[in-house]
Order: sequence, then structure tokens, then C-alpha cells
Amino acid sequence: MKSQEIRSKFLSFFEDKKHSIVPSAPMVLKDDPTLMFVNSGMAPFKEFFLGNAEPKNNRIADTQKCLRVSGKHNDLEEVGYDTYHHTLFEMLGNWSFGDYFKEEAIAWAWELLTGVFGIDKDILYVTVFEGSDDDGLPMDTEAFDFWKKHISEDRILKGNKKDNFWEMGDQGPCGPCSEIHVDIRSAEEKAKIDGKDLVNMDHPQVVEIWNLVFMQYNRKANGSLEPLPNKHIDTGMGFERLCMVLQGVQSNYDTDVFTPIIREIETITNKDYGKDEKADIAIRVISDHVRAVAFSIADGQLPSNTGAGYVIRRILRRAVRYGFTFLDKKEPFIYRLVDVLSEKMGKAFPELKSQKQLIQNVIKEEENSFLRTLEQGLILLNRIVDETKGDTVSGEKAFELYDTYGFPIDLTSLILGEKGYALDEEGFNSELQKQKDRSRAASEMSTDDWTILVEDSDQEFIGYDALEANVKITRYRKVTSKKEGDMYQLVFNLTPFYAEGGGQVGDKGYLEDTHGDVVYILDTKKENNVIIHFAKNLPKHLNETFKAVVDSKQRYRTECNHTATHLLHQALREVLGTHVEQKGSAVHSKYLRFDFSHFSKMTVEELRDVENFVNARIDGKLTLEEKRNIPMEQAISEGAMALFGEKYGDTVRAVRFGQSIELCGGTHVKNTSEIWHFKIVSEGAVAAGIRRIEAITNDAVKDFYHENNRAYFEMKDLLNNAKEPVKALQSLQEENVGLRKQIEALLKDKAKNIKGDLKSELTDVNGIQFLAKKVDLDAAGIKDVAFELGSQFDNLFLLLGAEQNGKALLSCYISKELVTNKELNAGQVVRELGKYIQGGGGGQPFFATAGGKNPNGIEEALKAAKEFVN
Repeated sequence: MKSQEIRSKFLSFFEDKKHSIVPSAPMVLKDDPTLMFVNSGMAPFKEFFLGNAEPKNNRIADTQKCLRVSGKHNDLEEVGYDTYHHTLFEMLGNWSFGDYFKEEAIAWAWELLTGVFGIDKDILYVTVFEGSDDDGLPMDTEAFDFWKKHISEDRILKGNKKDNFWEMGDQGPCGPCSEIHVDIRSAEEKAKIDGKDLVNMDHPQVVEIWNLVFMQYNRKANGSLEPLPNKHIDTGMGFERLCMVLQGVQSNYDTDVFTPIIREIETITNKDYGKDEKADIAIRVISDHVRAVAFSIADGQLPSNTGAGYVIRRILRRAVRYGFTFLDKKEPFIYRLVDVLSEKMGKAFPELKSQKQLIQNVIKEEENSFLRTLEQGLILLNRIVDETKGDTVSGEKAFELYDTYGFPIDLTSLILGEKGYALDEEGFNSELQKQKDRSRAASEMSTDDWTILVEDSDQEFIGYDALEANVKITRYRKVTSKKEGDMYQLVFNLTPFYAEGGGQVGDKGYLEDTHGDVVYILDTKKENNVIIHFAKNLPKHLNETFKAVVDSKQRYRTECNHTATHLLHQALREVLGTHVEQKGSAVHSKYLRFDFSHFSKMTVEELRDVENFVNARIDGKLTLEEKRNIPMEQAISEGAMALFGEKYGDTVRAVRFGQSIELCGGTHVKNTSEIWHFKIVSEGAVAAGIRRIEAITNDAVKDFYHENNRAYFEMKDLLNNAKEPVKALQSLQEENVGLRKQIEALLKDKAKNIKGDLKSELTDVNGIQFLAKKVDLDAAGIKDVAFELGSQFDNLFLLLGAEQNGKALLSCYISKELVTNKELNAGQVVRELGKYIQGGGGGQPFFATAGGKNPNGIEEALKAAKEFVN
């Protein structure tokens, strides 16, 4: 059975059981601070489990893109080494929100697996929760009894809390679960060891394929459990593992989910899968990782140096280094796999096809960048080896290579082994642990339980129409972090505060009670569909009615910038073409940032045309037209643009200014004339095929022109109030170029004269042509002199010192014969002598320089140089 048919049969089965089939949510999370990525099928539905929203249908089924590479659920280092762990995987799931429970979930799972898919019941095992003394929970006899109706008791196994009690996190909804495991070993292997003894033992052919979670408790901050008001079902079945079982193969990578990608890797690398263990691991790593990276980019997360972007970059770099080390690929090739991936999965996930060119461009550029890093890292590693005394390389040095330059530690270890060196792994791990401890300490946060003041789950946002309101605090909790200290999160029955979302920052403002006491709202965010207000202090009179007031000045400036992003988007599509798509935005009160797809740097004329287009719409005084809570299909049919990577509900808000129509939940000016003026301040690349514009509006533009005017008049003053300052500057530049050429010629003549003097001062020390002298040259002049002398004399050891602008400079040249035969090293020399000038430096074994802040130490350094040749 082909994978597409397997996916289709699963969804059809639950559609027949009255489930709504919903599309996969974007894998990159934007409104859940507890997760970077969707790491389980239930993550997009957390608001329903928490009771913060009501689903349109209490029964839902889907196939969800998931990524497990960070935090508690981290399978990254296992990927490639076994045959059933993945970074990106599909989670087939069915959910019940307060509707059916254990009996139906168990019966339908059995019906689908054995009836629809035809899996032999004699290769299936199930587990049930054995209970926990720590939590005071008995065995889940209810699930046990339901399973007995379908499978013999000897195939129902008891599982511990680790395996059979599922929790959303340290706090929140949780409950016992029942796993379904499959044994696909040969008859001979089954005869040797009973399958029940291999369940949850990490055996590659005895694996869990489906987990049925019975959400019936809430875990509180103190660790205790309380029953949920409604019981829910949350199931997740690994699509790739199910395909392995139904296609009769022994590895996920032998299914048609992966084989087309593996065949393409074989073609590109001229390596045969199945012939060499190390090459096989590399091929599995690459075929898995290209999926994770491609889906992430399609959902709007580009590789970067921080946060979620760093995770994606790390996955891709892991794939590149496996290709580099074990498949001998020294040029980009992973981007070429996107065609096959798009063809294979584009029907189920159309974003792969629509974003294919962008995905390829970004991956190729990242590959090129990391290959350059590897090349640089190899040079640095060779230098570390040259400086190593003994046969063990310092763990601290290896960590610096890993942390600062991104050079993989396993590649370092491999290369050192080939060179006959060992790695101080204990030292490396110690440095790595210190870094983890620093990072953990910086991000550590404790969260108290919610204190409920008013039972009110229907929070209302009124901020489109009002900036003030009388509100009641319905609940609050304390959160503590090293960065922010103690903070309080407040929830109101209604709020005028806009919560951060869609690129727009959250509102600030204050709460005032009837006694005149004020608490400042420092930020507003949304978590699991609840608008949360952050305050440093807790109001004194919690049960009173408060006046909630939004900072109107900041909101107004932010609205100007948000509306400008819509007009900018329209302008870019008009000026550059309809291939332009928004790839990200940040809307602050002081500026706006807009990322978009485009293949080249914008010209001055294009930037001017975009500015003029936006300002024409501002001058046109276009009125805001909005439609709230309209069906998604209606908004799209009326021309509204939906953005990739955004999660939309069944009903949406459409915002129109003239011909610009977008789906948007943010706040906007009532008329474009309020923006006053729009000014682009920068345009540049973010990644391959992605450009970024930063711009300002309103007061910020006034400040910009005011500052420019000030700088202009200061410049005119420096130019003696020239009538044409531009021409005056050009004249100065031309004059400067001429003077530079004259200085360079004089310096060359000076260097020639000095070189003649230096020749006569060389002395023989133990067969070495030695000279240590202070000269009146700059760094470039010293280098020229050193290399010219080096070309004329063998066995040359030259140390030249100079003082430039109050700073000290030391340059050391050592003939290659001395580097080889006498094991002298210029880098070591300048590092050692650099202490005399209170500085340091480095370079190649034959030429290196050091800089320092103490010119008085030059003479001492020159005297000490002789110790290296005695």
C-alpha cells in the first residue's frame, strides 16, 4: 500500500466516524512561548484542551507536521543511526474534546489497524498505565478492560509512568495513555524471544506505532493532580512507522516515503545505499534532514543564528557535514533533493510546491556558507594541532572551534584521529556543560498556577474600537525568570490591549483602580488563545473594577507602521512583480521591518518607486475598510491575501486600504493620511531569495529629516559654506586619492632604503640569519620588507617592531626551512613576545603579527627574540 493511500485511508476512516478533517497547522509556532515548533499532533489544539477556546467540531482528525529537535522531545542525535527516529515526521491523529473517551478510541484504533489496514493482530501488543504511587493513581483498569474485548490478555502489558502517562509539560492537561506496538521480526527471531519482552526496549523491529492518550487530569505547579472538568482523547500515530509495517519492510527508510530521496542521493553522490554502514547513516541523515529543513522554510522559518532559526541551521549543517565526511561531497547538493521531495509530498502539503524555488535557494546558500566554515575550520584546526605539545588536543581549544566557528566536534575528533592525535573529550564536555548551564540559568523560569478570581472563559478583545475600558481581573499568576525577575500575568474579562501577533508588538499602558493606585502594563502577549498582560506588580485591590488604558501614543505610531507594511507589500508587488510574497514582518512603534521574496538587490530607482507608491496612497487619504469574522473562503474570494506560515481559523478579519486587501488581526489607522509620510531607511538580503526593508513613518520620519538637515549644515560648515557641497566633497575625495598615491610611493621608497639597511644588519646566530629591529614603517610596509628579504635569504629569522598611532606592532618572519627543520613557529613567537607590548596576535608558522597598547615594550620584545634562536 503506497504512503499516499495510507494517509488517505486514515483520514477517510475518521471522517466516517464524524470527525472534521483539518489541514496540518504550520510547523513553526508563533503564539506559544513554551514551544518553538509543533512537536506533537496535539500542539495546535492546546487551547481546546486548556478550555480557552471551543472547537467548531468536538471530533477532529488530521495529519500534522511535527519536528522534534530541541527540549524534552529531542531525537536529533539518534536520527540516521537507527531506522525509526526522525526530526520531521507526520503524526496521524484523532481527537475528542469532551466527546467520546477510552472505549471508542480503543475500539476504533483496533478496527482501523486490523480491519481497514489488515495488520495481523498476532503481531500487535498494547500497553496500559500500571499506576503511580507518587501521584496516588491506580492502574488504568478501565483501559485494560476495554482492550480485553479486542486482544488476548497476555498481549496487554503494564507500563510505567515514563512510558504510559503523557504530560503536556511540567504543568497542564495530562493523563494515562495506551500504546500500540507492532512486532515485525521474522518467525525465527520471534521463536527466540517473545515480543512482549522487547516492547519499549528500543528494538528496531518492535516499535510503538500509535499512542492513545486519555486526558483526564491537570498537573498543578506543586506537582499535584486534579481532575479535568471534561475528558479528552488525543491520539498520535507515526505515519512513517505505519508505512513501514504496511509495506512489509524493516526500516522507515525502506518505505516509499524515503526511497525516492535516497535514490536521488545515490545518483548525486555515486554511493550505493546498503553497501557501507557509515555511508548508509549519512544517506539516512540527509534524507531525513532535507525534509525538516524544507518544511520549516516553507512555513516561514529561515535558518539563522538564534532561536528556531538556529535549530533549522543546525539540522541542515548536520546533513552537510555527513555528506562532507562520509559521501565526499565538497560542494552543495542537498538543495537538489527538493525537486524529489516536492514531487513526492506536494499533493498532501502544497506549500512544498509553491515555495520550492525559495527552499532550494535558501538551502543552497546555507550549504555554501557552511562549506566555507568547514574550510576555515580545517585551517584553524591545523593551527591548533601545530601549537599542541604532546598528542592530545585541548578540549578548551576544540570547544572554541565548535562554539565560535561552528566546526562540528565529531568532525574535529575524526580529523585528529587521522592525524594521530587524541581529543581531550572531558575538557570539551566540561566547557560545553558550562555553556549549557549559563544558557539554562539565563532562560530558567518558574510559573505558578493560575489563581482564579472570576470564572469567565470568554475573554473579549475590544481594542479595535477602544483604547480604554473598565475591566475585571479574572485570573492571575506569578512567573519568575533570571532575566525579568518576578512578573505577574493578568487576564481580564475584556481588554483593549492588543496582544503581540502578526508581527505587531503588544500594547503597553496601565491599570488604575478607584483608589488611584496604578499598575503599569509592560507588554501584552497571547498564549493558547488567552490575552495575557504583563505587570511588575500585582494590583492591591484584585476584586475591584479597573480602568484599563492603552498607551495611545505608542499604539498610534505602531498602527501607522502596520498600515504602511500593507501598502509596502502592495507597492513591492506592483514595482517588482507578483512573485513578491511577505516572508515576515516586525511592526514596532519606532520602525517597521518587512521581509519578502525577491531574487536580487533592489535598485535606487525601484526603491524610489516603492516609496512614491506608498506615499501616493498616504496622500490619497484611503479609508480603512474591515470585515470582521467573515468566512475564510469569502475573504479569499474577495481578493484578500493570506500569508504562508500563518494559522487561520474558519473566520477571519480582512483589512482593506484601496486595492490593498489582506487577512490581518492587527490594528491600523482609520485613514492613510494619519501616516504622514513613509521613508525606506535600508534594504538588504536576509537569505537567498529573501530581502528585507526597514522603514519609518510619521514622527520618526520627521526626526530622520531633522537629523539629516543638522548633518547637512554641519558638513557645509566644514566645507566653508560651499555653495555646491556635493562638488566640494568630490573635489576633496579626488585630492585625497592623489595624496594617498603620493604617500604610497614615498613609503615604498622608504621601505627600499630600510631594506638595504636591514640586509647589512643581519647576523649569523647558530646558522640562522637573525635580526630584531624597530623600524619606521606601517604594517603593510613591514610585510613587504619581510617577504622581500625572505626571498633573498635562507634560514631567516626576522622580528620587526614599529609604533603606529600610539600602538605597538610586532611582525615575525621565519623561513620555511626553519619552520620545518627547527620547528620554529612565528605565531608562537608573537604570542610569547606580545606580553611585552601588552597585547597578542597570531598568524601562520612562517609569518605572524601582534598588536599591543604599550609601545615602550617594543625594545624588550626585540631583546627577548634572540632566545628563540640560541
